[in-house]
Amino acid sequence: MNIKVENLALFGKTKNIERMIDDLMDCISNGAMIFETGINTYLDGVEDGRCDDLVHQIRDLEVEGNRLRREIEGHLYTDMLIPDSRGDVLSLLEDINYLLGLAEDIFLAITVESPMIDDEFRADFKLLTTAAVKTIESAVLAARAFFRNITAVRDHLGKVSFHEEEADQIAVRLKRKIFASDQSLEKKLHKRYFVDKLDRLADEAEDVGDWLAIYSIKRSL
Repeated sequence: MNIKVENLALFGKTKNIERMIDDLMDCISNGAMIFETGINTYLDGVEDGRCDDLVHQIRDLEVEGNRLRREIEGHLYTDMLIPDSRGDVLSLLEDINYLLGLAEDIFLAITVESPMIDDEFRADFKLLTTAAVKTIESAVLAARAFFRNITAVRDHLGKVSFHEEEADQIAVRLKRKIFASDQSLEKKLHKRYFVDKLDRLADEAEDVGDWLAIYSIKRSL
């Protein structure tokens, strides 16, 4: 049976809400890319204020994301839209927007605490960051599909799980390498702290995917 895409869209012809949701997803996606650029910039030892600029860029996107989320929330209540799915949508928008705030917190902490990432660990830190960002990006794609074409959600959720598992494996490997080194325990723990932070970012993105799977099932009933 052929199903038209427009019948799968959550808001139908409410284009203003769709536009704001797209803008919110853009904020999260762009923030994740800037986060990855920022971590790589720090790891490469760039000391020209570039990291501070990138922190501010992520923060600006987070502020805009919060504004959009509140505006969408207001429209859902004042315009009496999707009463059956409203709670799920609000939770989804809050949870996925949280990923951007978490990325900002991690990057800011790195620029403030300045952990010493030696050459032997640098490549794995970059790989871990990339895996976490890919998990976020896949969650964003799944969220976009939830609003526009729910039948496509499942494909993106598979990628969320794949990249989160990849992040877990890199994190374990990196921590083994760190604690097998001859550095002081203090330095090892400092590095481990940020490995766990980056891994948690991927975990939180997977949690968004898990809730999306539930919301999608509820919409399909």
